[in-house]
Amino acid sequence: MQTRVDKDIHTPKSTAVVIAITIIAALGGLLFGYDTGIIGVALLGLSKHFIMTNSIQQIVTGAIVFGALFGCLGTGPISDQFGRRYVIIFVAIVFAIGSIASAYSPSIEFLIASRFLLGLSAGSSTQIIPVYIAEVAPPQHRGKMVVLFQFMIVFGITVAYFSGFVLGDHWRSMFALGVVPAIILLIGMFFLPESPRWLVMKHREAKAMAILEKIRGSSTVARIEMEEIEKVANQPQGTWKDLAQPWIRPAVVVGASISMFSQITGNNALIYYAPTILTRAGFSHDAAVLGTGASTVLLVVMTVIGSIMVDKIGRRSYLLWTIPGSIVALIIMGYLFMGAGPQTDLGKILIVVCLAAYMMLNCGGFGVCIWLINSEIYPLFVRGKGASLGAFSHWIFDLLITLTTLSLVTALGATYTFWLYALISIVALLFIIFLIPETKGKTLEEIEFDLKQNRFYAFQHKRT
Repeated sequence: MQTRVDKDIHTPKSTAVVIAITIIAALGGLLFGYDTGIIGVALLGLSKHFIMTNSIQQIVTGAIVFGALFGCLGTGPISDQFGRRYVIIFVAIVFAIGSIASAYSPSIEFLIASRFLLGLSAGSSTQIIPVYIAEVAPPQHRGKMVVLFQFMIVFGITVAYFSGFVLGDHWRSMFALGVVPAIILLIGMFFLPESPRWLVMKHREAKAMAILEKIRGSSTVARIEMEEIEKVANQPQGTWKDLAQPWIRPAVVVGASISMFSQITGNNALIYYAPTILTRAGFSHDAAVLGTGASTVLLVVMTVIGSIMVDKIGRRSYLLWTIPGSIVALIIMGYLFMGAGPQTDLGKILIVVCLAAYMMLNCGGFGVCIWLINSEIYPLFVRGKGASLGAFSHWIFDLLITLTTLSLVTALGATYTFWLYALISIVALLFIIFLIPETKGKTLEEIEFDLKQNRFYAFQHKRT
């Protein structure tokens, strides 16, 4: 397992092909980001159109997350059976249908059902698209290429907030805009190749080799990579029970846990509810939306930085640089909400600054790494199901946070809610220090070899 592809042999043409594949596939992230982010603005208009309690607002917001739970679990086995490419095409179709249904919802019940449908496709995209990109990307560029999916997510969230600001209370138009990237993704996927690793798993080596030659730009490089893939692909397709095998279990622990921490440290809670929390603290409607929108712009910038850094300093090191700062931002933000909340313009400005810092460092830290790590760490024969499990962990804890945030703020107050998220973030930091492995620069087959050799966790690498 020491065979390594020459990192400098890829041609400009082959690199361009891989980049084109990555950009088109990552449009699923834009859809995911837009449809999850737009609800934060749409709630302000929906509450004027429908009678909505805290519970109803949380259910409308959480419907997409609930649907995602089913989407991410079902996608893994389906993509292992029928291929990564066809599943992404189906995801685009469901996105388009869900967006149209949401826009024309005659009632809250219909809207909830429509957002559940959107959730099916959102959950599927978080499982299948990072896996697809990871399986076609060269090892030395895999980080930035998979992270493009996360960039599209935060870009979609930013587009959602500023579209919402322009459209005001026109929530139907907000939902309808989701159709545009869905159609682009659908058309684009008809021109993209299947994952060569999936083709090898299905004993279609000739076609896999042809695709590898095209995306690597060299038959020599393609042949070396093909040999590595065949070493790990010659085993039956895995089952859910295989994820419980002792040698695979560390990957399950890392994948599911990092997805969990990305949610219970509060980032999606603020993406979904920041405008609502800020208006309750005395911000105007426009100021709350623009303040949150400005924070997401900085998050986009941080995601670009992260996409470069994960391949330069590594996934684990990047998290160790970002998460401590997000803890400080949460502590300060909690302090600023003490008592009746910010009473001066300076206090309100500081809250927006802390919100932006938190989003940049937490969302820009976990968000950059969770889909990347979950697409890398599982053995090929269970990669689809393993990535599904990681996505399920993300969505189940996202649902928990979505259904409790407003109630938690009402019960504890914003101050203690933010401090609770800070405490959980400290636990997450300890997890990163001791357990998250460094996968920078390794082929997917080398990562699988580390699992088999019982040197996967961070503390195990320090020992060996």
